[in-house]
Amino acid sequence: MKIALALCFGSLVFAQTPPAPTQPAQPREPQDLQLSKTRQTGGPARRDPNWPPTGPAPRTADGHPDLSGNWQPNAIRENVDLVGAGVDVPLLPGPKAIYEQHRASLSKDDPEARCLPPGVPRMSTTPYPWSFIQTKDLLVIVYEGGAHIWRKVFLDGRPHNPQVEQTWLGDSIGHWEGDTLVIETVGQNDITWLDESGVPHSSDMKVIERISRPDFGHLTIEHTIDDPKTFSKPWGFTTHPSLLKGELIEYICQENNRDVQHLVGK
Repeated sequence: MKIALALCFGSLVFAQTPPAPTQPAQPREPQDLQLSKTRQTGGPARRDPNWPPTGPAPRTADGHPDLSGNWQPNAIRENVDLVGAGVDVPLLPGPKAIYEQHRASLSKDDPEARCLPPGVPRMSTTPYPWSFIQTKDLLVIVYEGGAHIWRKVFLDGRPHNPQVEQTWLGDSIGHWEGDTLVIETVGQNDITWLDESGVPHSSDMKVIERISRPDFGHLTIEHTIDDPKTFSKPWGFTTHPSLLKGELIEYICQENNRDVQHLVGK
Protein backbone atom coordinates (compact mmCIF):
# COMPACT_ATOMS: atom_id res chain seq x y z
CA MET A 1 0.00 0.00 0.00
CA LYS A 2 2.79 2.40 0.93
CA ILE A 3 4.61 1.56 -2.30
CA ALA A 4 1.47 2.28 -4.34
CA LEU A 5 0.92 5.64 -2.66
CA ALA A 6 4.51 6.59 -3.22
CA LEU A 7 4.27 5.72 -6.90
CA CYS A 8 1.04 7.73 -7.29
CA PHE A 9 2.47 10.76 -5.49
CA GLY A 10 5.65 10.60 -7.53
CA SER A 11 3.66 10.45 -10.76
CA LEU A 12 1.59 13.49 -9.69
CA VAL A 13 4.69 15.54 -8.94
CA PHE A 14 6.28 14.52 -12.22
CA ALA A 15 3.12 15.43 -14.15
CA GLN A 16 2.97 18.91 -12.62
CA THR A 17 6.59 19.75 -13.40
CA PRO A 18 6.70 21.86 -16.57
CA PRO A 19 9.09 20.68 -19.27
CA ALA A 20 12.27 22.67 -19.75
CA PRO A 21 12.12 25.02 -22.73
CA THR A 22 13.91 23.66 -25.74
CA GLN A 23 14.97 27.11 -26.95
CA PRO A 24 14.83 30.69 -25.65
CA ALA A 25 11.76 32.73 -26.49
CA GLN A 26 12.22 34.99 -29.49
CA PRO A 27 11.70 38.74 -29.00
CA ARG A 28 8.45 40.05 -30.41
CA GLU A 29 7.58 43.40 -31.86
CA PRO A 30 5.12 45.51 -29.86
CA GLN A 31 1.54 44.59 -30.74
CA ASP A 32 0.80 48.11 -31.97
CA LEU A 33 3.76 47.94 -34.35
CA GLN A 34 2.57 44.61 -35.75
CA LEU A 35 -0.91 46.07 -36.23
CA SER A 36 0.48 49.13 -37.98
CA LYS A 37 2.42 47.00 -40.45
CA THR A 38 -0.53 44.72 -41.13
CA ARG A 39 -2.99 47.60 -41.69
CA GLN A 40 -0.51 49.40 -43.94
CA THR A 41 0.35 46.46 -46.21
CA GLY A 42 -2.87 44.48 -46.05
CA GLY A 43 -0.96 41.53 -44.59
CA PRO A 44 2.09 39.66 -45.94
CA ALA A 45 0.07 37.71 -48.52
CA ARG A 46 -1.78 40.75 -49.87
CA ARG A 47 0.93 43.37 -50.19
CA ASP A 48 0.28 45.57 -53.22
CA PRO A 49 3.45 47.02 -54.77
CA ASN A 50 1.34 49.72 -56.43
CA TRP A 51 -0.07 51.01 -53.13
CA PRO A 52 -0.16 53.78 -51.99
CA PRO A 53 -1.13 55.26 -55.36
CA THR A 54 0.70 58.19 -56.88
CA GLY A 55 -0.54 60.90 -59.20
CA PRO A 56 -1.76 64.43 -58.50
CA ALA A 57 -3.74 65.19 -55.36
CA PRO A 58 -7.45 65.85 -55.95
CA ARG A 59 -8.83 69.33 -55.42
CA THR A 60 -12.11 70.72 -54.21
CA ALA A 61 -14.39 73.05 -56.16
CA ASP A 62 -12.74 76.09 -54.55
CA GLY A 63 -9.27 74.96 -55.64
CA HIS A 64 -7.83 73.69 -52.34
CA PRO A 65 -6.30 70.22 -52.04
CA ASP A 66 -8.96 67.70 -51.02
CA LEU A 67 -7.69 65.92 -47.90
CA SER A 68 -10.72 63.63 -47.72
CA GLY A 69 -10.06 59.91 -47.39
CA ASN A 70 -8.94 57.22 -44.99
CA TRP A 71 -5.36 57.70 -43.81
CA GLN A 72 -2.87 55.32 -42.21
CA PRO A 73 -0.22 56.85 -39.91
CA ASN A 74 3.43 55.86 -40.16
CA ALA A 75 4.76 57.22 -36.89
CA ILE A 76 4.81 54.39 -34.36
CA ARG A 77 8.36 55.30 -33.29
CA GLU A 78 7.25 58.84 -32.43
CA ASN A 79 4.22 57.47 -30.61
CA VAL A 80 6.36 55.21 -28.42
CA ASP A 81 9.37 57.45 -27.80
CA LEU A 82 9.82 60.89 -29.36
CA VAL A 83 13.32 61.34 -27.96
CA GLY A 84 14.33 57.84 -29.04
CA ALA A 85 13.03 58.64 -32.54
CA GLY A 86 15.51 61.51 -32.74
CA VAL A 87 13.17 64.40 -31.93
CA ASP A 88 14.67 67.29 -29.96
CA VAL A 89 12.28 67.76 -26.99
CA PRO A 90 13.55 70.81 -25.01
CA LEU A 91 12.01 70.06 -21.62
CA LEU A 92 12.38 72.54 -18.77
CA PRO A 93 13.89 71.15 -15.52
CA GLY A 94 10.60 70.56 -13.67
CA PRO A 95 8.78 68.83 -16.55
CA LYS A 96 11.96 66.88 -17.32
CA ALA A 97 11.87 65.41 -13.81
CA ILE A 98 8.25 64.32 -14.44
CA TYR A 99 9.33 62.78 -17.74
CA GLU A 100 12.14 60.85 -16.08
CA GLN A 101 9.70 59.60 -13.45
CA HIS A 102 7.38 58.31 -16.19
CA ARG A 103 10.27 56.50 -17.84
CA ALA A 104 11.53 55.05 -14.56
CA SER A 105 8.11 53.53 -13.84
CA LEU A 106 8.02 51.95 -17.33
CA SER A 107 5.14 54.22 -18.38
CA LYS A 108 2.68 52.35 -16.17
CA ASP A 109 0.48 55.47 -15.83
CA ASP A 110 0.11 56.21 -19.55
CA PRO A 111 -3.49 57.48 -19.93
CA GLU A 112 -3.83 55.98 -23.42
CA ALA A 113 -3.24 52.50 -21.95
CA ARG A 114 -6.46 53.06 -20.01
CA CYS A 115 -8.46 53.81 -23.16
CA LEU A 116 -8.38 57.59 -22.65
CA PRO A 117 -8.00 59.82 -25.74
CA PRO A 118 -4.34 60.42 -26.68
CA GLY A 119 -4.86 64.14 -27.40
CA VAL A 120 -3.24 66.27 -30.09
CA PRO A 121 -0.70 65.64 -31.62
CA ARG A 122 -0.50 62.03 -30.40
CA MET A 123 -3.79 61.26 -32.17
CA SER A 124 -1.84 61.22 -35.46
CA THR A 125 1.00 58.97 -34.27
CA THR A 126 -1.03 56.06 -32.88
CA PRO A 127 -1.04 53.00 -35.18
CA TYR A 128 -4.76 53.37 -35.90
CA PRO A 129 -6.05 55.08 -39.06
CA TRP A 130 -8.49 57.95 -39.35
CA SER A 131 -10.85 59.54 -41.88
CA PHE A 132 -10.75 63.14 -43.11
CA ILE A 133 -14.14 64.48 -44.20
CA GLN A 134 -13.56 67.90 -45.75
CA THR A 135 -16.06 70.60 -46.62
CA LYS A 136 -15.55 74.28 -47.37
CA ASP A 137 -16.07 75.39 -43.77
CA LEU A 138 -15.31 72.27 -41.74
CA LEU A 139 -12.87 69.37 -41.52
CA VAL A 140 -14.15 66.41 -39.52
CA ILE A 141 -11.63 63.81 -38.34
CA VAL A 142 -12.95 60.41 -37.27
CA TYR A 143 -10.37 58.27 -35.47
CA GLU A 144 -10.47 54.48 -35.39
CA GLY A 145 -8.41 54.33 -32.20
CA GLY A 146 -8.08 56.68 -29.25
CA ALA A 147 -11.43 55.72 -27.72
CA HIS A 148 -13.07 55.84 -31.21
CA ILE A 149 -13.36 59.62 -31.00
CA TRP A 150 -13.91 62.44 -33.50
CA ARG A 151 -12.64 65.99 -33.93
CA LYS A 152 -14.04 69.09 -35.67
CA VAL A 153 -11.72 71.68 -37.24
CA PHE A 154 -13.56 74.88 -38.15
CA LEU A 155 -12.46 76.51 -41.42
CA ASP A 156 -15.04 79.33 -41.57
CA GLY A 157 -12.79 82.04 -40.15
CA ARG A 158 -14.08 81.97 -36.59
CA PRO A 159 -11.66 82.62 -33.70
CA HIS A 160 -11.08 80.19 -30.87
CA ASN A 161 -13.97 79.80 -28.49
CA PRO A 162 -13.20 82.36 -25.72
CA GLN A 163 -14.84 80.02 -23.20
CA VAL A 164 -12.87 76.97 -24.27
CA GLU A 165 -12.33 74.59 -21.38
CA GLN A 166 -9.71 71.94 -20.87
CA THR A 167 -10.82 69.00 -22.98
CA TRP A 168 -9.14 65.91 -24.40
CA LEU A 169 -8.82 67.30 -27.94
CA GLY A 170 -9.14 71.04 -27.33
CA ASP A 171 -10.55 73.65 -29.72
CA SER A 172 -9.28 73.52 -33.31
CA ILE A 173 -9.55 76.17 -36.03
CA GLY A 174 -7.87 76.15 -39.41
CA HIS A 175 -7.03 78.23 -42.46
CA TRP A 176 -5.32 77.70 -45.80
CA GLU A 177 -1.85 78.99 -46.63
CA GLY A 178 -1.55 78.14 -50.30
CA ASP A 179 -1.93 74.37 -50.58
CA THR A 180 -1.27 73.79 -46.86
CA LEU A 181 -4.01 73.55 -44.25
CA VAL A 182 -2.83 75.12 -40.98
CA ILE A 183 -4.66 73.93 -37.86
CA GLU A 184 -4.22 75.54 -34.43
CA THR A 185 -5.42 73.66 -31.36
CA VAL A 186 -5.67 75.10 -27.83
CA GLY A 187 -7.59 74.25 -24.67
CA GLN A 188 -6.40 70.69 -24.10
CA ASN A 189 -6.14 69.30 -20.59
CA ASP A 190 -2.75 68.39 -19.14
CA ILE A 191 -3.62 64.74 -18.51
CA THR A 192 -2.48 63.33 -21.86
CA TRP A 193 1.10 62.42 -22.67
CA LEU A 194 2.74 63.34 -25.96
CA ASP A 195 4.16 59.84 -26.34
CA GLU A 196 4.20 56.51 -24.52
CA SER A 197 7.52 57.28 -22.83
CA GLY A 198 5.81 60.10 -20.92
CA VAL A 199 6.61 63.53 -22.39
CA PRO A 200 4.23 65.84 -20.45
CA HIS A 201 2.66 69.17 -21.31
CA SER A 202 0.58 71.88 -19.63
CA SER A 203 -2.97 73.00 -20.38
CA ASP A 204 -1.46 76.11 -22.01
CA MET A 205 -0.02 74.04 -24.86
CA LYS A 206 -0.75 75.20 -28.40
CA VAL A 207 -0.33 72.72 -31.25
CA ILE A 208 0.06 73.75 -34.90
CA GLU A 209 -0.48 71.13 -37.61
CA ARG A 210 0.49 71.99 -41.19
CA ILE A 211 -1.13 69.43 -43.48
CA SER A 212 -0.33 69.08 -47.17
CA ARG A 213 -1.07 66.40 -49.78
CA PRO A 214 1.96 66.16 -52.07
CA ASP A 215 0.33 63.46 -54.22
CA PHE A 216 -2.76 61.27 -54.32
CA GLY A 217 -1.56 58.66 -51.83
CA HIS A 218 0.40 60.64 -49.23
CA LEU A 219 0.08 63.39 -46.63
CA THR A 220 2.73 65.41 -44.86
CA ILE A 221 1.90 66.69 -41.38
CA GLU A 222 4.30 69.08 -39.68
CA HIS A 223 3.55 69.31 -35.94
CA THR A 224 4.74 72.24 -33.83
CA ILE A 225 4.30 72.27 -30.03
CA ASP A 226 4.43 75.60 -28.23
CA ASP A 227 4.15 75.39 -24.43
CA PRO A 228 6.38 77.82 -22.46
CA LYS A 229 5.41 76.18 -19.15
CA THR A 230 6.90 72.86 -20.26
CA PHE A 231 9.47 73.51 -22.98
CA SER A 232 12.24 76.07 -23.39
CA LYS A 233 11.25 76.76 -27.01
CA PRO A 234 8.74 75.60 -29.63
CA TRP A 235 9.66 72.26 -31.19
CA GLY A 236 8.17 69.76 -33.55
CA PHE A 237 8.29 66.69 -35.76
CA THR A 238 6.92 65.61 -39.13
CA THR A 239 4.88 62.53 -40.05
CA HIS A 240 3.96 61.03 -43.43
CA PRO A 241 0.60 59.22 -43.44
CA SER A 242 -0.46 57.29 -46.51
CA LEU A 243 -3.82 56.46 -48.02
CA LEU A 244 -5.40 53.44 -46.33
CA LYS A 245 -6.36 50.55 -48.56
CA GLY A 246 -9.79 49.80 -47.17
CA GLU A 247 -12.09 51.19 -44.52
CA LEU A 248 -11.81 51.90 -40.81
CA ILE A 249 -12.95 49.07 -38.56
CA GLU A 250 -14.76 49.13 -35.24
CA TYR A 251 -12.29 49.35 -32.37
CA ILE A 252 -13.59 49.55 -28.81
CA CYS A 253 -10.68 49.65 -26.39
CA GLN A 254 -12.89 49.70 -23.31
CA GLU A 255 -14.38 46.27 -24.04
CA ASN A 256 -11.16 44.31 -24.29
CA ASN A 257 -8.45 46.24 -22.46
CA ARG A 258 -6.15 43.45 -21.34
CA ASP A 259 -3.10 45.65 -20.81
CA VAL A 260 -3.99 47.42 -17.56
CA GLN A 261 -3.33 44.41 -15.31
CA HIS A 262 0.18 44.16 -16.77
CA LEU A 263 1.10 47.85 -16.27
CA VAL A 264 2.84 47.30 -12.94
CA GLY A 265 5.91 49.40 -13.68
CA LYS A 266 8.42 49.32 -10.90
